[in-house]
Amino acid sequence: MRTSVSTTNVSARDGFEWWAQMVGDAIMPVTITSPHADRFRGSATAIELGDTDLSVLAFSPMSARRAAAHIRRADPEHYFLFLVHGSPIGIEQRRNNSLLGAGDMALFGTSTPLISQFHDEGRLSRVTLLRLSRAALPLSPDRVERLLGTALPSRAGAGALLASYLNGLGAQADRCGPAELRRLGGIALDLSATLLSAASDSPAPLPAETRQQVLRARIRAFVDHNLSDPELGPAVIAAHHHISVRLLHLLFREEPETVGAMIRRLRLERSRADLADPRLGHGGIGEIAGRWGFRHQADFSRAFRRAYGMAPSDYRRESRDPAGTPKGPARTVSAAGPSYGEKVRASR
Repeated sequence: MRTSVSTTNVSARDGFEWWAQMVGDAIMPVTITSPHADRFRGSATAIELGDTDLSVLAFSPMSARRAAAHIRRADPEHYFLFLVHGSPIGIEQRRNNSLLGAGDMALFGTSTPLISQFHDEGRLSRVTLLRLSRAALPLSPDRVERLLGTALPSRAGAGALLASYLNGLGAQADRCGPAELRRLGGIALDLSATLLSAASDSPAPLPAETRQQVLRARIRAFVDHNLSDPELGPAVIAAHHHISVRLLHLLFREEPETVGAMIRRLRLERSRADLADPRLGHGGIGEIAGRWGFRHQADFSRAFRRAYGMAPSDYRRESRDPAGTPKGPARTVSAAGPSYGEKVRASR
């Protein structure tokens, strides 16, 4: 009834792709990006609870986006209630957005586009997910849909009870048999329905400061997912988020870097990772530059040299040994073995 998988089963270079496949199989297809893609770490434990299941995940910071194309490809028609344990998470769904810290809870659905950003604070992000089938919730779809992407009350009442219950369930599941786990899963569903019913009657508005934090998180996620667009800039970002360019700059006035500097840094980081990737060794430098939104190779080379103190060609060469082969262990193509979902199904 309990299945655990981890990136420790694959090579360091394969971990990111393996994680993306596992998330698509076990939860829902999404596009994920991460500054830690070349050394991505992640682990997941799934506990079957009859009509629902509980998953505990820990992973390197990343961002995830579920678009209409993902939904057309596969939609399990589920909701997921999630509890945050570590670094903040920004989430946007159905025009709602929230910035969640440790101890906060929120709800997302698989049938609506979604953007989420797991903030990088030098540690793994950690969340607990409770799957909620639409048919298992005694609430009208309209009431539930209004809650998607909003912070749910988790410090008192049903929210506090549910958060404590999920933590205890994850810790004690190994000591319970299948019949007992099914009953415990029913309790989790009842608590969730009670929480969502109360929250849908009187959703609490976000303070102004929190709304600004959430908007910055949304903007960062948007930038991260659109780096390949050479048109990406303050005007495009402001228009997408229905704010003025002046307000956009004001939002980032107290941040360590401007919007333009953030875009340039992220493009250079992605380009540098591609230059060091032996799988892309036959691609031209101009091709890599264009992939990440640089219009001209010369502009890219100048920016790269300013940022890293060497030309892109020199960096690519130094990322390999004198024989021209990648440093470190060779990439393992199919080390992942059975997918997360296959392992869950095999354990039943």
